[in-house]
Amino acid sequence: MGLALVHGRARAGIRAPEVKVEVHLGGGLPSMSIVGLPEAAVREAKDRVRAAIQCAQYEFPARRITVNLAPADLPKGGGRFDLPIALGILAASGQIPLESLRDWEFVGELGLTGELRAIDGALPAALAVAGTGRALLVPAANGPEAALASDVAVHTARTLLEVCAMLGGQKPLPQAVPPPQRDIPTIDLRDVRGQAQARRALEIAAAGGHHLLLVGPPGCGKTLLASRLPGLLPPASEAEALETAAVLSVSGRGLDPTAWRTRPFRNPHHTASAVALVGGGAEPRPGEISLAHNGVLFLDELPEWQRHALEVLREPLESGIVTISRAARQSEFPARFQLVAAMNPCPCGWAGDVSSRCRCSSDVITRYRARISGPLLDRIDLHVDVPRLPPAALRPDAPGGEASADVAARVALARERQHARGGTLNARLDQSATARDCRLAARDQALLERAIETLHLSARAMHRILRVARTIADLDGSEAIATAHLTEALGYRGAGVLQSGT
Repeated sequence: MGLALVHGRARAGIRAPEVKVEVHLGGGLPSMSIVGLPEAAVREAKDRVRAAIQCAQYEFPARRITVNLAPADLPKGGGRFDLPIALGILAASGQIPLESLRDWEFVGELGLTGELRAIDGALPAALAVAGTGRALLVPAANGPEAALASDVAVHTARTLLEVCAMLGGQKPLPQAVPPPQRDIPTIDLRDVRGQAQARRALEIAAAGGHHLLLVGPPGCGKTLLASRLPGLLPPASEAEALETAAVLSVSGRGLDPTAWRTRPFRNPHHTASAVALVGGGAEPRPGEISLAHNGVLFLDELPEWQRHALEVLREPLESGIVTISRAARQSEFPARFQLVAAMNPCPCGWAGDVSSRCRCSSDVITRYRARISGPLLDRIDLHVDVPRLPPAALRPDAPGGEASADVAARVALARERQHARGGTLNARLDQSATARDCRLAARDQALLERAIETLHLSARAMHRILRVARTIADLDGSEAIATAHLTEALGYRGAGVLQSGT
C-alpha cells in the first residue's frame, strides 16, 4: 500500500486556495477514481495522466488508485491538477522520491505525450504560494506571468519527465524571470482642440477618482476625451498592478506580462450583456468592470445599452466589488474602476445645438433620456456638456491643447494631498470622512442647501458634490473648500443638458 501527498492550487475568483492532492494505491482490481468535488475536466484527468506517465517511460500502477482533492467541499475545475495527480501516483508507487515533494507546489495540465500545457490563474497561484515557504512549479508558458510575484521562487518545466528528473536530483529546473516592460505609447490630451470645460472636468475626474458623463452631439470629441483619461492617471503601484493582472490571469483572455503595469482602458460595445459587464458563467469569470479594475471603463452611447446591463453597475460603483453567486460556489472579483460614459442629448444627437437642426419632439427626448435611471445618474459625479466646435478650431494651424504630462503633474500633486490627508481618493471617502474633510463655511453651506432644494438632488448627490469640491480645492492647493470650489462643483450637477431637459 502506498500513499503520497502533493500540494496544488485551485482557482476561486482571483484567489488560489490550497488543495492537497492525496493519492492512495490499494489492492483490488486496477481502477482510478478522483473524489473531492471534481468537475468534468478534473475527472477526465485520469486518462491524460495515464498516457502522460506511460509516454514518460514510467509505469502506471496496475492497482486501485484513489485520488482525493482536499478540502472536499471546494469545487475543482480545469486541468491544473493533472501534474500533481501524476506526481502523486509516481511517488506513491515509489518511482520518484516521496520526500522531494514536501517543499514544492505544482500546477499544470498534461498532454498525452507528457507535455506541460499552460493553465489560467498562474499569477494568483504564485501570489498565494508566497506566504507558505514552498516553491512553485508551473508550465514553461506560465513562467513569465507567475514570475511577476516577486516573493516566491517560481520554476518552469516543459514536460513531466523534466519534473521527475528534478525531483530525483538529476537535473535542476530553470527559475522563471519576469520579462522586461515595454513602453506603451499613450495618446496625448494635446490632440483635443478646444473643449475647455470638458478638459477641466477630465482633470478633476483624474485627480479625485470621480465618475464622468459627457453629453454632446456626434463628433464633438467625447470618445477622444475619454481615451485620454488613462494618460492623466499616475502609474499604478505594484499592489494595484498585481491585483489588476490577477484579474486578467483568471479571465481566460490571457495576460501580457510585458505590460502588466499599464492601467486598463476597457471600451465594451453597447450590445454587451449584463453578464459580459459584471461577469458570470457556470464557472464564474470576471466581466468588463473587473477587467477595468484600477483603470477606466468607457461606456459609449449610454442610452443604447440594455437597461438591465446598466442597472447592475450601481452596486459596484459604490462598493468596488462584484460578487457572483452560483449554487455550488460564490466568486468575488474587484471592480474599483473609473466610469466615463458618453451620450447624445437626443436620438438624432443635435438637441441644443446652435444649428437648430434637431427635429426630435420633447416627448421623444424625454423618453430617450429616461433610458438611464436616476439612481445610476446619481452615482456619476460630473455631468459635462461637450458642444460642437466651430470649424476654425479644427484647422491644422489652430493652437493645440495642454499636454497630458502637464495635467498629470497637477493630478499627481492633488492625489498626494489626498493620501496625506486620509489615505484614500476623494471619490472613495465614506460619510464620516466626507464630514471631516469637506467642511464648508456657514455661507457656503447655505448655498449648497439652496442648490440641493432647487435642483431636487438627493443626499448622495450632495455628498458627491462635496467630494468634487474637495478635489477642486486640492487641485488649487487649498486647505479649505472656498466658494469658488463649491460653485464649480455645483456647475457639474446643475448646468448639464440632462438637468435642463427634465
